[in-house]
Amino acid sequence: MTSSALHLPSSATARWSWIPFVVGCELVGILGAAATSTGGSVWYQELAKPVFQPPAWLFGPVWTLLYAMMGIAAWRVWRSRAERPLRRWALTLFGVQLALNATWTPVFFGAHRVGLALVVMGGLWIALAATILAFRGVDRTSSRLLLPYLAWVSFALILNDAIWRLN
Repeated sequence: MTSSALHLPSSATARWSWIPFVVGCELVGILGAAATSTGGSVWYQELAKPVFQPPAWLFGPVWTLLYAMMGIAAWRVWRSRAERPLRRWALTLFGVQLALNATWTPVFFGAHRVGLALVVMGGLWIALAATILAFRGVDRTSSRLLLPYLAWVSFALILNDAIWRLN
């Protein structure tokens, strides 16, 4: 994408204003991963998993890209010229889904509560769908940037459910 396609502001300070949004989203993933033992844990290795379980190496790159896209989407809403209450509501929903996202890893990998993690993931899916709708009312591109994330969360919900059922 060119800078004109993103409609980047012209001032040097504003041009880089997206960075805290992306870094903030990436930190959610980093802190979740650091707070718990994930794929390498004995507990996780011993769980029965469905045949469609992706290889462990895939999760890091996918989440890194998705968190970056989430940050850009939130930044676009934050800097939009839409009415302030619309932007505030959209970003509040974004915060809710981000908090649920951050909650899932400690519940699943830390507490080993696969069923509760499934409930958290279901809440994340609902909050994310609501966020996409709210973002659409502010900036259509930002809502589109979240669609791959919704697809991945949908897959993760199915995967979490399968692991719960198998164990």
